[in-house]
Amino acid sequence: MLIVRAGELESAAQRLAAIESAIRSAHGAAVGPITQLVTAADDEVSAAIAALFGTYGQQYAGLSAQAAAFHGQFVQTLAAGAGAYAGAEGANASPLQTVVRDLLGVVNAPTEALLGRPLIGNGADGAPGTGQAGGDGGILIGNGGNGGSGVPGTAAHPAGGAGGAGGHAGLFGTGGTGGAGGAAFGGSGATGGTGGHGGAGGILGGSVGLAERADWALPVRPVLPQARAAPVGWGARIGRCWDGRRAVVAPAGLVVTGRSEPRRPGRGWPAGRVRPGAPGVGARMEGRRRRVWALIGRSAR
Repeated sequence: MLIVRAGELESAAQRLAAIESAIRSAHGAAVGPITQLVTAADDEVSAAIAALFGTYGQQYAGLSAQAAAFHGQFVQTLAAGAGAYAGAEGANASPLQTVVRDLLGVVNAPTEALLGRPLIGNGADGAPGTGQAGGDGGILIGNGGNGGSGVPGTAAHPAGGAGGAGGHAGLFGTGGTGGAGGAAFGGSGATGGTGGHGGAGGILGGSVGLAERADWALPVRPVLPQARAAPVGWGARIGRCWDGRRAVVAPAGLVVTGRSEPRRPGRGWPAGRVRPGAPGVGARMEGRRRRVWALIGRSAR
């Protein structure tokens, strides 16, 4: 089986043309010195030797010209073949693409009219710099479109806009990637926009789309003397940190990573904005454990 890539043929023809130009320049510079030799002296022997070598030089110049002509014809033939292959591929691909597009149009028309979503096909990507959400993929097969990046901050509105959410996949497909948050206006000190959520993966097969991070996250450091602050939500459920101290909940608007430590060193939370987490599952489980051991002790007596 022979596979021809028209682009590779065109690139090879261009490189060979450059080689041909270099060879012609070298031959042109060498023709004069090798065909017009100066005699070493004014005697007959020197003249005969110069004439002999001059004849060899003329023969070399003739052969070089023939080789350059053959090289030029080969380059032209290669370029013409690349063009012919490219034309044949285009002629063969256009009818097939038209048939596939028309067939998908017929299949997707009912679902698009009823549900506003194709049956088969990928969702459209959101426009960059708009925070537009990606389109949902086909109900049966199709990947969700990627969310557009957030609107960048301006002098009037320094904070960057949020990135668009990724589109959801159907039964089979991958959810779209959430758009990156818009950058804050330079020198304003404002925060960048939050990244968009990744789209849901296919119900029967596929993966969830990636969620883009915020363009810039405010550095956070807890102000507890010896205990580490738990991530948002975790401390509220168990009520305590890993070392037994009561957890704190981050104030609204601050970004905390999924680990106990902050994302990077930076400013701490003001004391007035830190509140203890309410006792939750951890406190209830501790109480239940004590009651169970108390019942066991009574039974043993």
